[in-house]
Amino acid sequence: QVQLVESGGGLVQAGGSLRLSCAASGNIFSISTMGWYRRAPGKQRELVAEITGRGTTNYDDSVKGRFTISRDNAKNTVFLQMNSLKPEDTTVYYCNAWVESGRGYNNYWGQGTQVTVSS
Repeated sequence: QVQLVESGGGLVQAGGSLRLSCAASGNIFSISTMGWYRRAPGKQRELVAEITGRGTTNYDDSVKGRFTISRDNAKNTVFLQMNSLKPEDTTVYYCNAWVESGRGYNNYWGQGTQVTVSS
C-alpha cells in the first residue's frame, strides 16, 4: 500500500506565500508523474500543477508565474511553492501520484490540505 501525506497548508494574507509538501511512503518501486490539484466549493477538482519523473512541468494558466512545482526523487516528495497568493486560491489542495509497486502503476491521492488566503 502507498500513502501520500501532505503538509504546509494554512492561513496567509493576500500576496503572501506558502509551501506545500507531499511525501509518498509504502511499497514504492518508482513514481512517475506527481501533481497538485484543488477543488473549490461547488466545482470539480482541477489540476494546479504536475511534474513528470524527468522534471517536465505543467501548470494551470491561473497559477503560471506564481506557483512552482518541484520534487525530490530521493525522498519521494513533491513540493508546491505558492507565491503572490490571491483569495481565489483558497480551497483544499490534494497531492496526486502515479506509483509503481510491482504490479503496474496505480494512482493515489493525499487527504488534502487547506489553504486559506485572506484579503
